[in-house]
Amino acid sequence: MAKYAILSDIHANTEALTVVLAKCQELEIDKYICLGDVVGYNAEPRECLEIIRSLPLVAIVKGNHDDYASNSDDEMEGFNPHAKKAVIWTKEQLTAEEQHWLAGMPYRATVQGTNITIVHATLDSPENWGYIFDAHHAADNFTYQFTQLCFCGHSHVPIAFCKKPISSMSEKPIEEIQGWAYKFEEGLFPKDVTEADCLPVELKTGFKYLFNVGSVGQPRNRDPRASFAVYDTEAKTVTRYRLPYDIPSAQAKIIAAGLPERLALRLETGN
Repeated sequence: MAKYAILSDIHANTEALTVVLAKCQELEIDKYICLGDVVGYNAEPRECLEIIRSLPLVAIVKGNHDDYASNSDDEMEGFNPHAKKAVIWTKEQLTAEEQHWLAGMPYRATVQGTNITIVHATLDSPENWGYIFDAHHAADNFTYQFTQLCFCGHSHVPIAFCKKPISSMSEKPIEEIQGWAYKFEEGLFPKDVTEADCLPVELKTGFKYLFNVGSVGQPRNRDPRASFAVYDTEAKTVTRYRLPYDIPSAQAKIIAAGLPERLALRLETGN
């Protein structure tokens, strides 16, 4: 029996990562899984790499920012100008050894001795960096999922789906798990979200699950809190945690590094 912390899209945000790992220590996490994009966007890629590499990792996969920060492609087709500038800046910060480590990560992996598959983007074509936003996209992913659980990231928007067993197939064999994706109540704004909370999901025998765990370092679901998940094999639950962190400090580092101001501003609104 074990507790696995699943972290994704840290994006060089030490403030967010530090808070997440403090919570993991409180939760007595045994092992760590990283879904990629340790670097990119924010101002401390080397610091975050050092922290991630020091953890008892059982698996890690490559994100698109990890990929571009460790290869020779400076065109980065499809990247917006702010993301592109951040990747070029990140390349200049990393040592050759760090880039080699990032380049060596796989695109997808099955965690040995578990019922877990991980990928940054999608299982069907992980190197193409597609997104999973709805049940249609989830269906494509489930076709390539041979374990009960699959964890992904990339979109920075948490969402989860379950696939029912054949014996209980209904008109909707794949359904979104309500509650996993946080919805703001009317009148509530990102700046008002200051408390930590969690969203547990009980795992049912015979069902398959696909969880996008959201982003540690740059959330985009209008919730600026750092997001990550914990899989508890004994309790048979997957729980998403949302934690406030020191956003002004992360913003100040982005500005001091000469990175685009937009990358700093978006942290406080979570979009």
